[in-house]
Amino acid sequence: MTTATVSPNATAATEIPGSEAGFDARRAAAGRPLAAVTGAEIQAPLIHGGHIRYANLDYGASAPALSVVSAYLNEILPYYASVHRGAGYASQISTSVYENARNIVREFVGGRPDDSVIFTRNTTDSLNLLAGCLPVTDGRPDGDVLYLDIEHHANLLPWQGVPHRSIVAADTIVGTIAAVRTELEQGGVSLLAVTGASNVTGEILPIRTLAALAHDHGARIVVDAAQLAPHRRVDIAADDVDYLAFSGHKLYAPFGAGVLVGRPDWLDAGTPHLAGGGAVKEARLDGVSWATGPARHEGGSPNVLGAATLARATQVIAGLDLEQWHAHESAIRSFLVEGLQQIAGVTVHQIFKDTNPDTDTIGVVNFSVEGYDAGLVAAYLSAEHGVGLRDGRFCAHPLLKRLGLPSGSLRASFGVGSRLEDAERLLAGIAALRSNGLGWDYVVDAGRWVPANDTRTYPQWAPNTPGTAGAAPCIDD
Repeated sequence: MTTATVSPNATAATEIPGSEAGFDARRAAAGRPLAAVTGAEIQAPLIHGGHIRYANLDYGASAPALSVVSAYLNEILPYYASVHRGAGYASQISTSVYENARNIVREFVGGRPDDSVIFTRNTTDSLNLLAGCLPVTDGRPDGDVLYLDIEHHANLLPWQGVPHRSIVAADTIVGTIAAVRTELEQGGVSLLAVTGASNVTGEILPIRTLAALAHDHGARIVVDAAQLAPHRRVDIAADDVDYLAFSGHKLYAPFGAGVLVGRPDWLDAGTPHLAGGGAVKEARLDGVSWATGPARHEGGSPNVLGAATLARATQVIAGLDLEQWHAHESAIRSFLVEGLQQIAGVTVHQIFKDTNPDTDTIGVVNFSVEGYDAGLVAAYLSAEHGVGLRDGRFCAHPLLKRLGLPSGSLRASFGVGSRLEDAERLLAGIAALRSNGLGWDYVVDAGRWVPANDTRTYPQWAPNTPGTAGAAPCIDD
């Protein structure tokens, strides 16, 4: 079972790093959560004994559900039924809720009146759906898909099954835009696929500029907004974005529903994403007449509650005061970045030299700790400090190699349910690690670092103690 072991050093009190300048202002902006989330006060067991409030700094993977959304779920759950073809009372209500969710989501992203809103499993599913709808003339694709090397696999792998080109992003945003322009000028591109905000570093790309570039050269643009939508207002009509995809599980909604919003012509002509009931006008023993509109790609029974809670979450996010929202996130991020930069041996990573940290980043901070494997640091922070964050390569392998981090790094991510104390706890944990080393033995089990001889107890309904069961084949993810 054990493939590696590390042992603890003696521990001592460690001072929390961080700039004192502006601390009171940051405390005022982010001392409390901006919005209530479910599970905000759960207690995490510590390896040395006792419990502590869980500091969730893993919002970028899956954000906790907003408390308002959880309450809404309990309200509509008794009325849950099959949609679209049921005459019964519950079915009629569920159908109304499901179809109205499209209008709510369209409004949230600033969609055009005729934009299709298709509910999917997640962002990955949405982009795979679009890959099956790229225009074809006489059996040949009308052009290539162009993408950057900084993309999440969701916006990388679907395009590798169709004609495609990739660009290595420059070390500046200005240089990257120039590289995109140069490639578009070569002609033959039908779609530019870009992330709205990096899931690795939180840096935001200039979507409006890229959309204009694509259109100037006869191409369309799709934006992977899985990370952007939970942190910034999106307006696809104003930015002239053709397609946009995001997920409920990153936008404070449970069930993992995703959505693809965009121009209907490609979608109505494309191959149905999931052949089955509900996606057809007429089925025959030897053929089928497919539906158009969202139904074309929503074969089978849809995730009604996922779509409904996703729509409700967008309403809550849309109602946030923009100034307070950005001040809350900026206070946590700047405090965390400054604190990490003051700890010897800690490096904060970013893609672009010209990123403005005040305006062009979301609640994501990527870093590494000299002399320690990222997975070991994550296990230590969880077991000894009750801090949860992500380690690995974040489903962005080409980018991690580009950053010189082939074995991975650490990512702290936060949102409306976070508070400055979460960042303080992380900084205290990293400072203690650098000063005193580990306080427990850790071993590698099935490719993941875990505490040795872990006797902590977990909820009795949990089928297994948390650990390595079901670990991803890529152990660095």
